[in-house]
Amino acid sequence: QVQLVESGGGSVQAGGSLRLSCAASGSTYSNNCMGWFRQVMGKEREGVAAVWIGVGKTYYAGSVKGRFTISQDDAKHMIYLQMDSLKPEDTAMYYCAAARDMTGGRLCGLNALDAWGQGTLVTVSS
Repeated sequence: QVQLVESGGGSVQAGGSLRLSCAASGSTYSNNCMGWFRQVMGKEREGVAAVWIGVGKTYYAGSVKGRFTISQDDAKHMIYLQMDSLKPEDTAMYYCAAARDMTGGRLCGLNALDAWGQGTLVTVSS
């Protein structure tokens, strides 16, 4: 069972920064593909960033590349999303996400994320 708990959302002015944290169970974290989705009410969920645990590759949506950084802490089974130069259009509910199954040669990436936590709200004001 995938277990993910997000924290770190909040309100910030445009141009500011926030860091999101996600705690995963050991079985969810190990050798997995993990990352972040975001969703605005009434719109489809958008993959934001992913990291291939154990391989070290990272993946980003074009809309956040250069502004957001995903990182990991293997000892704590946590991933983070550092969000800089925030824009009002970054306002959304952010969900920590993981791939349910990485066996069979499956590759990590934004499309591999298919399980997520409860979400944390990020609001960016202009």
